[in-house]
Amino acid sequence: MTDPLADVVALLQPSMRFTKIVGAAGRWGVRRAEGGHPSYCAVLEGSCRLMAEGHAELVLEPGDFVLIPASERFTMSGMEAPAEREFDRLPVQLPSGEFRHGVQDAAPDVRFIIGHCVFGSPDAALLVSLLPRLVHVRGVPRLATLVELLRDESREQRPARDVILARLLEVLLIEALRSTVGTAASPGLLRGLSDPRLAGALRQLHGAPTRHWTVAQLAREAALSRSTFFERFNRAVGMAPMEYLLAWRMALAKDMLRRGADSIAEVAERVGYSSASTFSVAFARHIGVAPGRYMRDGYSEAGAAN
Repeated sequence: MTDPLADVVALLQPSMRFTKIVGAAGRWGVRRAEGGHPSYCAVLEGSCRLMAEGHAELVLEPGDFVLIPASERFTMSGMEAPAEREFDRLPVQLPSGEFRHGVQDAAPDVRFIIGHCVFGSPDAALLVSLLPRLVHVRGVPRLATLVELLRDESREQRPARDVILARLLEVLLIEALRSTVGTAASPGLLRGLSDPRLAGALRQLHGAPTRHWTVAQLAREAALSRSTFFERFNRAVGMAPMEYLLAWRMALAKDMLRRGADSIAEVAERVGYSSASTFSVAFARHIGVAPGRYMRDGYSEAGAAN
């Protein structure tokens, strides 16, 4: 059966751009005030506080994993409220390679792995919009095992240590997204998949993107009336069913065009259009550039918008 979450993750092409092991003691604080790359944090030992814009404060504990897929502001600090000046102090890098916040000559109150990830997809903005704005996972044995492996690897200086850490973090990221299905996530694909009725329709849509779907057909797949399905889908996923279908088809088309393995006519057929000309008009309207130019110049989402 088609797995919509796997489809989105595969197109996102996540990888870890920057990772560091951090220890902190006493009063300390870190602030990201401007946009940046998607961020993640895996707590190895101790506790700390996370305040992300638009979310209630979280107290992070050992084994917790947090992913902020979009570029949003957040602060992290110790359990003691730091003075404002603490947020301006840069961490010190120790001989071991670990970074230290707060008191330098005391055992750390908390240790965590934090960093940035990148999404290689040219359609990352759309795909990220389908994910929750913040993913916080706790009490999931599989994730706890991965965090334990991270902890062990971070303590040793084995050969290829950085490669192993990067791969473990990639798996942890995907497991975190998967573990969020069924929770009260913000509107997006994961929340849609947590609704059994909508999940069936989403799987059908992803499994047959070339089919000439209507709202009525998708409502039948969900065993709901047309109006109930439309309202429920819009509320859970954050966009109307046909808008989602168009966005998904365009994401698939952009990936195919970027790879250059198919002609425009073949891409059109594979994403549900009856002709290359019809597809080209839809693609240009949605993306802002003709598919031939996109394929030739390798436009990114930002580039097309400009």
